[in-house]
Amino acid sequence: MPAEGQSMAAWLTVVGIGEDGLAGLGEEAKRLIAGAEVIFGGKRHLALVASFAKGEARPWPVPFDAEMRDVLALAGRRVCVLASGDPFFHGVGATLARKVKARNMRVIPAPSAVSLAAARLGWALQDIETVSLHGRPLDLIRPLLQPNARILALTSDGDAPSAIARLLTELDFGGSRLTVLEALGGPNESQRSARADTFELENINPLNVLAIELDSNTQARILPLTVGLADHLFEHDGQITKREVRAITLSALAPRRGELLWDIGAGSGSIGIEWMLAHPSMRTIAIEADPTRAARIRRNAAHCGVPGLAIVEGTAPQALAGIEKPDAIFIGGGGSDAGVLDIAVDALPAGGRLVANAVTLEMEVLLLARHAALGGDLTRIAISRASRVGSMQAWRPAMPVTQWIWVKP
Repeated sequence: MPAEGQSMAAWLTVVGIGEDGLAGLGEEAKRLIAGAEVIFGGKRHLALVASFAKGEARPWPVPFDAEMRDVLALAGRRVCVLASGDPFFHGVGATLARKVKARNMRVIPAPSAVSLAAARLGWALQDIETVSLHGRPLDLIRPLLQPNARILALTSDGDAPSAIARLLTELDFGGSRLTVLEALGGPNESQRSARADTFELENINPLNVLAIELDSNTQARILPLTVGLADHLFEHDGQITKREVRAITLSALAPRRGELLWDIGAGSGSIGIEWMLAHPSMRTIAIEADPTRAARIRRNAAHCGVPGLAIVEGTAPQALAGIEKPDAIFIGGGGSDAGVLDIAVDALPAGGRLVANAVTLEMEVLLLARHAALGGDLTRIAISRASRVGSMQAWRPAMPVTQWIWVKP
């Protein structure tokens, strides 16, 4: 190993390899594989290069080690890692890049399965949605279900296309056309298509990409692309930040890529869920004391396509101890409990945003006092909805909300 601070040559080679095996490898890739002292990869990939590889073959451990300890232990030696297709498209290359500097890696990619699928179908990649469902919840596809959209989904196995077809049918996208592209790039490559609501394809190759051409009816569950989702899209017991107030609140929280939100007193989880819908990199920790509501938040998160939302069952401020520090905080319930606002203020980093909504006089008094002490912005939100009064209609006001917005200096 080189001394600390000394530059290390590119000791690690990452080679993308497709179903066509050796036929798809260029001369440089073959030379680097042949010259490696140790070669890591799946058993299928190692078998493809066994005829000319001279180094020690090491199959990936089971379970897979995302820390790449075995690879890193060989730093400075000639090491090769074999990957499927493009190593930086949901592949091992991205995992290694978090551990190894780019100057110490030589990467030779092959076309990704998504690139191959788009080429076979004649779909422009910039005009479609892509999602990896490989080892991940199928619910992640829900936010992509938009009228007439096209989706390419990486799957985990031969059962996934059928499961996705059932999900689409349940959500009233049954008329969608599904094309299963199997073993792309190899001698056994094939394509088969069916409607979601009549999907009966069997013996699907585990190595498949699912192409979806969405067709919906008027009852389809579609998540709009703006904040302020309709209240009926959430299961709730009345403890929910209503649509209009939620839109204003999310605007005040000002989500930014990769940020973490604490949703304190989460109720139905609607604020934290819409925070995560803003971008796939967003994260939420919902704090909820009621077990029934916590279970409801979990269901709402899955049904809205953000199953990764984390839930801490407990009462703030005690439940806040030891959890990851946030970039922004929303307090919708329990804010009047002793110590909650103090811990929220202390937990935020410089530039972090705190938004607290009050409907009770007790909570409003606390927010007025915080505003007087720390500054920020106060807003009174008053919403009225038309409702029937006898044979006519009149405005019926909802409970007004006092909102305090504060950015930590």
